[in-house]
Amino acid sequence: MSRNADLFARAQEVIPGGVDSPVRAYGSVGGTPRFMVSAQGAYVTDADGRDYVDLVASWGPALLGHSHPAVVDAVVAAARRGLSFGAPTSAETELAEEIRRRVPAAEKIRLVSTGTEATMTAIRLARAATGRDLLIKFAGHYHGHSDGLLAQAGSGLATLALPGSAGVPAPVAAQTLVIGYNDTAAVEEVFAAHPGRIAAIITEAAGANMGVVPPAPGFTAFLAEVAHREGALLISDEVLTGFRSSWSGYAGVLAAAGEDVVPDLVTFGKVIGGGLPVAAVAGRASIMDLLAPTGPVYQAGTLSGNPVAVAAGLATLTHADDAVYARLDAAAHAVADAASAALTEAGVPHVVQWAGTLFSIFFGESVAGGVPDYATATTQDAAAYGRFFHAMLAAGVNLPPSAFEAWFLTAAHDDAALDRIAAALPAAARAAAG
Repeated sequence: MSRNADLFARAQEVIPGGVDSPVRAYGSVGGTPRFMVSAQGAYVTDADGRDYVDLVASWGPALLGHSHPAVVDAVVAAARRGLSFGAPTSAETELAEEIRRRVPAAEKIRLVSTGTEATMTAIRLARAATGRDLLIKFAGHYHGHSDGLLAQAGSGLATLALPGSAGVPAPVAAQTLVIGYNDTAAVEEVFAAHPGRIAAIITEAAGANMGVVPPAPGFTAFLAEVAHREGALLISDEVLTGFRSSWSGYAGVLAAAGEDVVPDLVTFGKVIGGGLPVAAVAGRASIMDLLAPTGPVYQAGTLSGNPVAVAAGLATLTHADDAVYARLDAAAHAVADAASAALTEAGVPHVVQWAGTLFSIFFGESVAGGVPDYATATTQDAAAYGRFFHAMLAAGVNLPPSAFEAWFLTAAHDDAALDRIAAALPAAARAAAG
């Protein structure tokens, strides 16, 4: 038995499913999860001592590469000063200022510990600001695992949602309306069916939890216009895309395309913690000031703004300059182009979709014309992706263990790392072809 298999068996004795986050269990691709013991630059090393070029990057935070010296030094220095104080520190202000410098919509920022906490707080703020209860979300968009967001569509377009997980009370799920992404008519219809009752639309700035599915041109601006016309707010979830898809997140990608949309609230996570648990809710000062202690909306956390985590995030953002994003973009396109070429050569129908520097590849005839929404994403050939995944893993390349995830590169993916990926692709493409 390999060390990985031994560790997985041991973990299953004390941890549900043997993992602390479901996708790590390899349920979508099969096989034994790799237990990682170290990471450096573009590489991770598993418990059997095998190293892999990593295209997970801790699901986004390792923007600069794993164990970047500046980030590690900042963490060590902060830890030496104290692991946690239960009191404010100046570093919290510095991180908030850096977020605001990059995203003008973030007039004020509240630091929290997880993306789930950030989106939960944003929704609470929206309900307090509007005096309304209902929320619109899009099928396939993930905003954390709080009860109201683990909802699935009901039987009709304007039907209140049903629980999307065991343990979610039906009345809680019923506060959410789940509709198809990139569907302007559905948005209009839901507002018409529930006049004066909808507090907010929450949307991933670009869908990246069903594979990468960007908003159609003009769709985000449409959401802002309709929400404000109807007295509701727009919440943009940039937990995954924030400072990963571009220097200013997906908002920057939209602005570069001439679609300069200012959401009322924005959530961040992942990159702003540099690999440690930091997230944030941000937005218009008038809304953010509804948070305690200045307003009536309660939110608190003992570890919010933890000094060690904040140090990692601040070091990551400080060093994520134009050169880093240029390198990230070039590396991502090199991998995507090489993968697409290999799949085409092997006769595997597919499509590559982008959100700034983020991309994913959908396999199958049904998606080859493009994926605009979750319903289409679910028709992809997940089995072909599983074969592709294991062939790449065998060749020393660690891909996301699910067809419904984005691929993440880092600024540390140098020519040697890209060459290893390129060398692995032809055989993996043939495996995908079956």
